[in-house]
Amino acid sequence: MIAMSLVLATCSRAENFVDLQSFIDEVKARPAAEIEPVPEFVPYEGFIYGAASLRSPFEAPVIIVLAEGAVLAQDVQPNLERTRAFLESQSLSELSMVGMLTREGIFHALVEDGFGEVHRVGVGNFLGRNHGRVQEISADRVKIVEIVPSGNGGWVERPQTLTLQ
Repeated sequence: MIAMSLVLATCSRAENFVDLQSFIDEVKARPAAEIEPVPEFVPYEGFIYGAASLRSPFEAPVIIVLAEGAVLAQDVQPNLERTRAFLESQSLSELSMVGMLTREGIFHALVEDGFGEVHRVGVGNFLGRNHGRVQEISADRVKIVEIVPSGNGGWVERPQTLTLQ
């Protein structure tokens, strides 16, 4: 205990801090440096993904051979400006017809998506990744017309069918 008090007493002498005090006085006497202004940051601009309506790069392109004598229709082309429906995010092979409803003579198909959820689809609704539009609904099938690239810079209508599972 006595040794500890001796150590503390020797550390607290004022003459041990003379050089430290002179250094502090010297630093305080120096002219203060000018502080740089805060930099201005450019506001963040969000990115809007605009290629959702294009073909997936992970799927092979659809190549359609026109039948002999067939001509590309000049007025066939998808509306790329419209908002895409949820069922257009899956290909037709991932969708399946699981039922049909009728109300006041109007048919609606029950289509299961690839995630196990069932959606009600009517005539004029869009399905699949190739701009497929429902043309007709019957008790056991949904007739769809897809608009796909022809490979020659145009578009071609391609009929498809979803049958009741």
